[in-house]
Amino acid sequence: MTATAPRLRRYGARLAGAALVLWAAATVTFLALHLVPGDPVLVLLGGGSGANPTPETIAATRHAYGLDQPLYAQYLHHIGRLVTGDLGVSTSLKEPVAGVITQQLPATIELTALALLFAWLLAGAVVLLSTGRSAPARALGSGLETVAAGLPHFWLGVVLLYGFAFRLGWFPVAGGTGIAALVLPALTLAVPLAGYLGQVTRGALLTALEQPFVTSARMRGMSSAAVRARRALRHALLPPLTLSGWAVGALFSSEVVVESVFARQGIGRALLNAVLARDLPLVTGIVLLIAAVYVLVNLAVDLLHAVVDPRIRTPREL
Repeated sequence: MTATAPRLRRYGARLAGAALVLWAAATVTFLALHLVPGDPVLVLLGGGSGANPTPETIAATRHAYGLDQPLYAQYLHHIGRLVTGDLGVSTSLKEPVAGVITQQLPATIELTALALLFAWLLAGAVVLLSTGRSAPARALGSGLETVAAGLPHFWLGVVLLYGFAFRLGWFPVAGGTGIAALVLPALTLAVPLAGYLGQVTRGALLTALEQPFVTSARMRGMSSAAVRARRALRHALLPPLTLSGWAVGALFSSEVVVESVFARQGIGRALLNAVLARDLPLVTGIVLLIAAVYVLVNLAVDLLHAVVDPRIRTPREL
């Protein structure tokens, strides 16, 4: 009983934090879309330059979507519907929001997983090849990480598209299926992330290399490369693992740009189209999905911490 109580309190705090994040995401989305200039009814009616809906049509549409209610009443209805698990119907696509997300999510998951893999491979290679080496090698590795971390996704995507698709023809120009169509979008997402992961991993690895167990391993005749890869690297993984929890959610957000540049279907492109159409149910559904991804991935990262370094467990759990 004594050992269980702290664990239950910790899980309760995590659940409360997750609920707070989801509520904040739904609230900010609601307020942001209502603060955008323009009449949402005209957007719903396809109010372009040639459209001229009658006042009766505008009033009927406003009533049908509850837009004639006070803002607080619209908000309470919005939150109440979400609490019951009802994401509603997309006002622009006229389809259930859950169905739209289900259709678009697999492509986004594939791209996110490959981008995260590329980011770890790039960061790990640069860090292992430059940390603990000569001064020029360290400077080169650190410089590459700094430059990579500062690259804008839109610019990098256009450069990769022009160089490897238009000029060399190694990859599809836009759209396409299969692994070849995923490589350039995944690299566009992975390179800046690899810069951040590399910077964090490098600092943690340098700290680990100064620990007594590294000196002991070297005294037993272990090579410098083996010490870094087999001893120090494991102890340096906790900070980049934590960063990866943030990175997965950030990748979902960044795919708004990348999926547009490479003309790919996915959650990011659907979110962009929904924002342009002021489609509150679809925007809210996708934003809640991204927030849930943040929460779930960070929970998984907490569990991985104990696997990578069992010393972080509490004595009662050991």
